[in-house]
Amino acid sequence: MAKIRGIWTLVQMVITVSFVIILMYIFRTNTKKIRTLWASLQLKLMGIDLTIQGKEDPEAQMLMLNHQSIVDIILFEYLSTKDLAWIAKQEIGNLPWFGHILKAPKMIMVQRESKSSLVTLLKESKDRIENGRAIAIFPEGTRTDGTRLRKFKVGAKIIAQKFNLKVQPAIIIGSLNIWDSKKMTQNSGKVKIIYLDSVIAEKNTDWFEQIEENMKKTLKEELEKWNN
Repeated sequence: MAKIRGIWTLVQMVITVSFVIILMYIFRTNTKKIRTLWASLQLKLMGIDLTIQGKEDPEAQMLMLNHQSIVDIILFEYLSTKDLAWIAKQEIGNLPWFGHILKAPKMIMVQRESKSSLVTLLKESKDRIENGRAIAIFPEGTRTDGTRLRKFKVGAKIIAQKFNLKVQPAIIIGSLNIWDSKKMTQNSGKVKIIYLDSVIAEKNTDWFEQIEENMKKTLKEELEKWNN
C-alpha cells in the first residue's frame, strides 16, 4: 500500500508543482502565498499529523534544519511566516521544467565543488536578506536517514557571520516515514517540529558549534521519546 501511495504522491506532485510554477510566474508578487497554499494541500493529501514544540522566531533571518525528505521543505513552506529563500543544489535548478520551482521564487542555487560558488552564495544571500527574506539551509548538506546529524558544512556559518544574522535552528522528526523518495513509499502519520532558541552569528564566538551540538542533543532526546 505504501508503494502505491508513493507512486500516487509522485504523480500528484508532478501535476501540482507544474501548476505552482505557472502560478508563480503569473503572480510574481505572491509566490510565498502560492507556495504556502500548495504546502497546505500537500499536508492534507499526505495525511500528515503535525506537532509543533516551541515557536518560530519572527526576527530570525536564517533557519537551520536537519534533512531527511522533501517533506521537510513542504512543512516549513507551510509553517513559516517568512518568505523563505532555500539554498539548493544547482542540479535541481537545471532540471527541465521542474527546475523552475527554484527559479520562479528566486531560491538560491549553488554548484558543489565550484570555486565561484561561495561568491555566488554570499551575493545571492545578501540580495534575499535585503529584500526581507529569510535564508533556509540544511547545514548537513545532504539528506540522512533521520537518526543522526552529519557534520555541518561551513556554508551556513559563512553566510550568517558575514551578515551578522539571527539564526534559529529547528529539528524535524518523522518526515522520512511520510515520504521516502528513494524507496518510493508514502505513509500518513505523525511529524514533529522542535523550534530551538535563536542565536546571533557573532564572529569570535562558538555559536555555530553550539547550534550543531544543541541540534544533535535535541535530535537524540526526541528520537528516544519518539521510539518509545
